[in-house]
Amino acid sequence: MSSIKFNARGRGYSQNIPNRYSKTIVDRDEDDYEIKPNIILTEFSSSNAKSIISVNHSPDVPFEQSVNAYRGCEHGCVYCFARPTHAYLDLSPSLDFETNIFFKANTIELLKKEISKPGYKVKTISLGNVTDTYQPVEKTKGITREILKLMYRYKHPVSLVTKSSLIERDIDLLAKLADDNLVHVSLSITTLDKGLAQKMEPRATTPNRRLKAIKNLTNLGIPVSVLVAPIIPVLTDYELENILHISKEHGAYSANFVMLRLPHELKEMFESWLQEHYPLKSSHILKRIKEMHDGELYKSTFGKRMRGSGNYARMIENRFNNACKKINLNQKFIELETNKFLCPKHNISSQLEMF
Repeated sequence: MSSIKFNARGRGYSQNIPNRYSKTIVDRDEDDYEIKPNIILTEFSSSNAKSIISVNHSPDVPFEQSVNAYRGCEHGCVYCFARPTHAYLDLSPSLDFETNIFFKANTIELLKKEISKPGYKVKTISLGNVTDTYQPVEKTKGITREILKLMYRYKHPVSLVTKSSLIERDIDLLAKLADDNLVHVSLSITTLDKGLAQKMEPRATTPNRRLKAIKNLTNLGIPVSVLVAPIIPVLTDYELENILHISKEHGAYSANFVMLRLPHELKEMFESWLQEHYPLKSSHILKRIKEMHDGELYKSTFGKRMRGSGNYARMIENRFNNACKKINLNQKFIELETNKFLCPKHNISSQLEMF
């Protein structure tokens, strides 16, 4: 595992830390890189998955099955709870996570096959719940668009979570799905402060552009919810009501929130990031985080991992509930149609016909 000791321009993290399974660590000098060390290019790798629909057994997430076509995310969000998953690839959850992106080349083939199985029970398929389904690589690979084509062709309900305005590229498909009540979109907004966003989400769409995307989608009848996530104590919590209010003004019909989650290596990484960017606030932020997790930086207990517990967590939830009630924002997603599903032909090996 490399240990990079220079500033990686445009990245969330400047260093590669060992993942939790690493047995050896190899230090590399700047001279080991063929390009200028402060400009690290993203590497893309193709893989073939054995299955594509993941079944969720967690009682505190609002979906039962999901598809994740990408591993790693170039947005580089410093708080991303998915970063530790790169350890399963023997890569670092820090810089490697945002510069080594894997895409599942057989996503459409597998997805068509799996929804064609005898006895398949139609439930909304959620996209983007681990890594962003509209991260930059989607511009060229287009896997998400192909999934939406398949969902539209077979009248299968689908939901999407993103922080990217690239979703507007597929507004034609989303509008068609919305006409049949088959789609729901969540736009994630962490902060309205552009400067803070550039530090925390270096390659994601700017907050104002996400708000514009909410408006553009809802103007075509596509139901959009705002996801205030993650709420970071001291650093972003004061923005909660303002984010909800301005999202409502741009057309969001519902809202949800998630507190900051710091599983595995992310604890160390986030502490390091705070020391680099907000050293005077660091101890206060960490103290608040520990208040929500019985003195620890994170606990994965169902029912608490998303919202935390204790006085501070209750205060945030009360503020959220009161703000939503005041501006008439729903706190539940619409129920999507499941009885319109058209099972694909049993000739699974045939190529997906494009409309």
